Amino acid sequence: MASSLQIGDVTVPGRVLMAPMTGVTDLPFRRVASRLGAPYVATEMVASAELARGRPDVVRRAAVGEGLPLTVIQLVGRDPDAMAEGARMAERAGADLIDLNFGCPAKEVTGAASGSALMRAPDLACRIMEAVVGAVRRPVTVKMRLGWDENDRNAATLARHAEQIGVQAVTVHGRTRKQFYTGKADWQAVGEVKDAVSIPVVVNGDVLTLQDARDALEQSGADALMLGRGVYGRPWLAARLEAGLNGDTGPDAPDRADRLALVIDHMQASLDFYGYPLGLKMFRKHLGWYIEQAPWPADPSERRAAKARLCRMDDADAVARALSDLWQG
Repeated sequence: MASSLQIGDVTVPGRVLMAPMTGVTDLPFRRVASRLGAPYVATEMVASAELARGRPDVVRRAAVGEGLPLTVIQLVGRDPDAMAEGARMAERAGADLIDLNFGCPAKEVTGAASGSALMRAPDLACRIMEAVVGAVRRPVTVKMRLGWDENDRNAATLARHAEQIGVQAVTVHGRTRKQFYTGKADWQAVGEVKDAVSIPVVVNGDVLTLQDARDALEQSGADALMLGRGVYGRPWLAARLEAGLNGDTGPDAPDRADRLALVIDHMQASLDFYGYPLGLKMFRKHLGWYIEQAPWPADPSERRAAKARLCRMDDADAVARALSDLWQG
């Protein structure tokens, strides 16, 4: 497996990428994952119209900062002009890559004719791509699903249009919108997209282990893969899968002591970024995932109780002390 991925004039220093995830890939998480070796971690999904209006929480989602190998800002929306303006703002902010969301299945997104709803409005999707590609100099990419439903699996056709318009890469989640996250991602179907275009194709969906990564790449023929929910509580996963695909037989996760330090550092980074008490509130989902993935044997009920207890605490110092006591046994 090659050690880099070329997207336009940008060299991604690896082939295992982390997906944009609302409420997950904020700047503190991106810094943690990058420090652990992730070559590409996208921002949370950023609503272009609200970004242009300067809504504070949306601007925060697009936050850029030092310590990242790449800045990838993902935009969502249905208005070509607003998407173009959002892309210009992203470029001015320092984005290396600008990603367009044609894949989010959430009802609040598709109900606004955005995200994967654009899979059943290909003419509008093309107008959005044309507007964004024409507005910026940075490479534009698209993240999509296989289609809206089993009767309309049009990812290959839309990817061909994207390439003709000037999009530099596409990521395909191996499910339709109607599937949400049920069933199993169809990596072979992503291969139909790979066969349809000459730009890089990234396969996404259900990659949790090194064997999953190998199978997804083999079955799709994709140039790279993208991790989503598999990184919950495991921000080191991209780096470890990258190493595994390249023949490294090292440990697949930090040891207990290093992991505890990582969790506490991540919490402090969240407090620094958001302030208190919002930083602790925003970190709680990560704290819960870290506890679920903790490297100690425990009865599931005990683990659930520990997670519930720590996630109810409203004092960061108390959380750190309780976490240390729990972690060190």
